Amino acid sequence: MPARTHTRPHPATTGGVDIRLPWWALALPALAFIALLALILNPSDAHAAGGDPAIRLLLERVQQLVAR
Repeated sequence: MPARTHTRPHPATTGGVDIRLPWWALALPALAFIALLALILNPSDAHAAGGDPAIRLLLERVQQLVAR
């Protein structure tokens, strides 16, 4: 006995979906990113990254680019 398939009572809409984000949905991740970047680039914590000179040089270069 074959299984019957159910058809949808209403056809799916083909129009685009109009979704609007609230302002804080973009502002909060941007603020969190800036805060974490500021924590990484804080010169008072530079002694913590003394193990690998390549990472230290990369962070110094990023700090120089951000300061411009």
